[in-house]
Amino acid sequence: MNRKEDIISKVEIERDTTDMLLGNSFVGLLMTIFAFSGLVFFFENDEPSIFTHKLQVWIAMMSISIARLLDSLYWRANLAGKMYNPRPALIRFSVGLYITGTIWALYSILFYSSMATVELAATMVVLSAMAGGAGTVLSPNKKLVSFYSTALLVPMSLCAVTDEEGKFFILGVLGLVFWFGIFTSAFRYNKFFINTLHLKARNNSLVEQMKTERSETEKINQLLIASNEKLDASNATLEAEVERRTADLYKLSNRDPLTNLLNRNGFLKHLNNLLDTTRALDNSLALLFIDLDGFKQVNDSLGHKIGDIVLAEIANRLRDYTEENHLGRWGGDEFVAVIPYANVDTAKAVAHAMRSGVTVPIIANDNQVTLDATIGIAMFPEHGETAVDLIQQADLTMYDQKREQRGSIGVFSQALHQEIKREQQLCERLRCAIDNSEFTVFYQPIMDVASNTLSSVEALLRWKCDDESISPAVFIPLAERSGLMPEIGAWVLNRALIDLSHWQFKQGLAMSINVSVSQLLDDSFLKTVDNALKTTQISSARLHLEITESVFASDKEVVSVKVNELVARGIKVSIDDFGTGYSSLSRLQSMPCDFIKIDRSFVQNSSEESDTIIRATLLMAKEFGCKTIAEGIETEEQKLHLAQLGTDYLQGFYFAKPMNAGDLISWYNENY
Repeated sequence: MNRKEDIISKVEIERDTTDMLLGNSFVGLLMTIFAFSGLVFFFENDEPSIFTHKLQVWIAMMSISIARLLDSLYWRANLAGKMYNPRPALIRFSVGLYITGTIWALYSILFYSSMATVELAATMVVLSAMAGGAGTVLSPNKKLVSFYSTALLVPMSLCAVTDEEGKFFILGVLGLVFWFGIFTSAFRYNKFFINTLHLKARNNSLVEQMKTERSETEKINQLLIASNEKLDASNATLEAEVERRTADLYKLSNRDPLTNLLNRNGFLKHLNNLLDTTRALDNSLALLFIDLDGFKQVNDSLGHKIGDIVLAEIANRLRDYTEENHLGRWGGDEFVAVIPYANVDTAKAVAHAMRSGVTVPIIANDNQVTLDATIGIAMFPEHGETAVDLIQQADLTMYDQKREQRGSIGVFSQALHQEIKREQQLCERLRCAIDNSEFTVFYQPIMDVASNTLSSVEALLRWKCDDESISPAVFIPLAERSGLMPEIGAWVLNRALIDLSHWQFKQGLAMSINVSVSQLLDDSFLKTVDNALKTTQISSARLHLEITESVFASDKEVVSVKVNELVARGIKVSIDDFGTGYSSLSRLQSMPCDFIKIDRSFVQNSSEESDTIIRATLLMAKEFGCKTIAEGIETEEQKLHLAQLGTDYLQGFYFAKPMNAGDLISWYNENY
């Protein structure tokens, strides 16, 4: 069939076939159960062993029949009438049928010789009846109907034909003839079934085509009616029509069709007019940039139709807090509003009111949606003289607020402007930091409490940009946000392992390296680790990777897989800043780790509460077979106290500050 309307997908054929097979299977299975049970229990047998074997075959038939009945009921309850993947259901049905047919065939072969004349005749009648029914019911699938009818009739018929006594020769021949008739009829039924499916598909296509053409015709009719009405109106009053069209054009170019608010172009025009008036009156105004929090999840989970309903409702609510044409949709889920004659306090009050209006739950097509808003404020003339400047400053403020705390309100300041400008400059320089050799890796010793010797060193990245040392607390978050962390992390890993391979320190000295969430989630991370170990010939057991508890908030499953793959390579895993993240105990239960690093905040706080937390951490680490490392040791008292509590390793300025590779070698030679 070459015509488009004659084509029906293989999946559709499989689904219809499966529906037919499973839909008709219930009665057939009941008949199988009753017929098989009748043959086993109705006829008496003088030999107990024969009955025992029959009983065993009966148990097998009942087991598979009940399983198939349950599968049929599952199909009726969960799949029937739905667009489901038919392959698993068809496979289950086929396997069950093959087993059932095999049992029938075995029954005929195994017990033929022990059957009396009446029992043999009854068995042939039952098998013929079952095969005849199957020829129709199973006809949607050639393979199944061929196998099943053959399994039921051919073994018994061949036994009768080849019987040395020849008493049932005619009965066997009739069975084979009956089998051949069923076989050929089933193939005709199958062809009829497939043709019916294609006919159904063509009919559905014709119905859809008819609906489409009817819809198009209706649209054309409506357009013709509308055109005639417009033409009549034009003839009645041409001047009014020109004015109306002018208004429509203005609306199209200046209004957002979804919310009926001013669009970006219309709002900028209106804001420029307001600025001219405000400037002439030597007054002030406020520009609010409003971004919805959580709207993307609405679109992703509930769809754009619900999203449009939500946006329209938010627009209606925001209108309550502004004058006519003082609110616009900037794009997506962003809105802008202008408040004339406002000072900072007035602007904040309006912003808080707007946010309160946004947070009220919205019911959209039986879905409850709750959003929040982050709002940035810029004032005229303090923060900008033009419409573009004010919107840009308010947008920057909103972005900074969203980064710090969603659902908050902020006012633009020069300090913020300078901070954002500096961040942008640092981001640009960060992209070239590796090529410009601006990075250095410093190392801080980690001491073994038991032997008071060096156990490992932690690699700490330092950045010197134009003779200015940039704090890791500043550039690490920038690298994360700009997507540079995987590349920078790979550089640190290679640099640290190269240095370790050159040091003539104690045998087995380990290197501890911090790994960020973006590195763990990067597809090339494990390959980077493998290449670094292979290139430097460093044993995987000497590599300790530190991850913070916060990484598990991103993608627990992916992170768990990556961590388990690291452990499988023999790499040691440390949980850094333990106790400051979330779900600490559950992490220990589900994630393999070798070390737990006690955060410096607990070490440097000498209160009983901090000691309680440290003791609890030590106890948990012991239960889970982990070693503990205490950070932030700065005094002899802290060293002795943490050692007394039972910490395995210590790290801090008391032993040594982070040093470059050369200074670390000197420190080691002086102390060891």
